[in-house]
Amino acid sequence: MTGTLAALRRNLEMVPSPLPDRPGLLLRDPFRYSEVVLVIPPPVVPCLAFFNGRYAEGQVREALMGLTGDPRVGEFVAQLCATLSDAGFLEDDTFERMRDLRHREFAGAPRRVAVHAGSAYPASADPLRETMAEYMEGAAAAPADAAPAGGRLIGIAAPHVSPEGGWRSYRAAYSALEPADADRTFVILGTSHYGEPERFGLTRKPFLTPYGETVIDTALVDELAEGGGDGVVLEDYCHAVEHSIEFQVVFLQHLFGPGVRIVPILCGPFARSTLGPGRPEDDDGVRRFLATLGELAAREGGRLMWILGVDMAHVGRRYGDGSSARVGDAAMVRVEARDRARIDRITEGSAADFWALVQHKRDDLRWCGASPFYAFLHAVGPVRGDLRLYEQWNIDEQSVVSFAGLAFRERAGRS
Repeated sequence: MTGTLAALRRNLEMVPSPLPDRPGLLLRDPFRYSEVVLVIPPPVVPCLAFFNGRYAEGQVREALMGLTGDPRVGEFVAQLCATLSDAGFLEDDTFERMRDLRHREFAGAPRRVAVHAGSAYPASADPLRETMAEYMEGAAAAPADAAPAGGRLIGIAAPHVSPEGGWRSYRAAYSALEPADADRTFVILGTSHYGEPERFGLTRKPFLTPYGETVIDTALVDELAEGGGDGVVLEDYCHAVEHSIEFQVVFLQHLFGPGVRIVPILCGPFARSTLGPGRPEDDDGVRRFLATLGELAAREGGRLMWILGVDMAHVGRRYGDGSSARVGDAAMVRVEARDRARIDRITEGSAADFWALVQHKRDDLRWCGASPFYAFLHAVGPVRGDLRLYEQWNIDEQSVVSFAGLAFRERAGRS
């Protein structure tokens, strides 16, 4: 191999290996262009710094030869390059072929399959029913942080963290729904963890889970696609891998049957206004999409039920912090206070006040549900929310995610 070494893909997931017998850095592809998982041994991890698109292979060989004195470093460099390339982890022709193939496969697929079945929840219907029944058991007695508000229920916010860790908050949110809601169209605003900033991902594909297949309200999807203009990515590949909507579909199907009617919307981060002044709708694409979403909400009214798949703060080493985080420690108590301040703005129905808190310190809490919350508050209009449950969960020994279950009702006097 000659020439400049290809760069390591910047969108790979890199976490400490959880395998006691295989320490090092675990690399995997959250986009699932590649299904390979690599564990890079500790002595090799520093070598990944050479894969930035600026080093020639000869330079790397000379550097390693100077450090180790081992004439076999050339073979090592070639082997490492081949391993990373074959896995689809480098920005090279191999990766481009993998990516293009996956995109074509998703575009041509008749439905969106349940990619997280068998890992985040059971892969067959009967075990899934049993698991979901356990999660929802005692739903009528779900804890509440506030007394229920009056007015018609128009939406809920539930986590998108693994149901294993967040089932209490899922239950708190979904217990607000009633059997009569089965006939409504569920507009699902999910976090797009991998999508383009200032963009909304849409799909016309029905979601298939172990329960069966949903129905897509294609007329509403098409209306949003047309009205949203440049703010929309239609048949967004991110739908193929994203869990934030899939988990909501499973809970909805458990309650109302497989054929629930949905409008799945992935909300990319509002990066520009998070990092700088202004509001998300200062971006023309965001403005057009939120305006169309608002028109749809006003026209359809009670025919719609809004479902938000949202997590909140992300703290600890997994998320780039220099120290570990544990539920209950002093730092996480302070995080809860800041989370609740944002939640207060949400339950008051104030999109602007909520976003002002997100912009503070450039969202150092890393609320990955910020854009769905803002889109809902901005588009749906005056609402009153109730916090039914707030939680923090150690997603691993060094990192914490926070989330909640909320319910939203129309404010008195709204037509």
